[in-house]
Amino acid sequence: MKLVSTLPDRVGFLHVVPVLDLLALLLIALLLGPSFLNQSGIQVEMPVSRYQLARTADARVITLTAGDPVVIWLGRDRVSEDELVSRLKEEREGSTTIPIAYLRSDQAIPAGEERRIAELVLGSDFRVYLLGRPKEGER
Repeated sequence: MKLVSTLPDRVGFLHVVPVLDLLALLLIALLLGPSFLNQSGIQVEMPVSRYQLARTADARVITLTAGDPVVIWLGRDRVSEDELVSRLKEEREGSTTIPIAYLRSDQAIPAGEERRIAELVLGSDFRVYLLGRPKEGER
């Protein structure tokens, strides 16, 4: 007895199913992937503060991280103190309003170092705000 297949010679839908599975996995990876990324870029443990500021679009964020000497970040760029002052003065020259700088510092940064950097920024004619993290339950 000879077995004869009743299927057509080319079964198209059987070849499409694995492709649809791959597309579904790719879609899930693309949709969920960004949620697992660290958005801040620089990990800082800030002190607790009761006061919260609304972020302005044109403010500069200066981050101080622990190290010897203290590591200074302007946005996502690592800078020295001299570079910080020169870049802030360059930005200040074209502005007619008083620009704002947010100063985020790690808890391990001594208050004297934080104040010294804040005075450098103030010397560049920026308004300085010190940032902290909110207390638990006050968001």
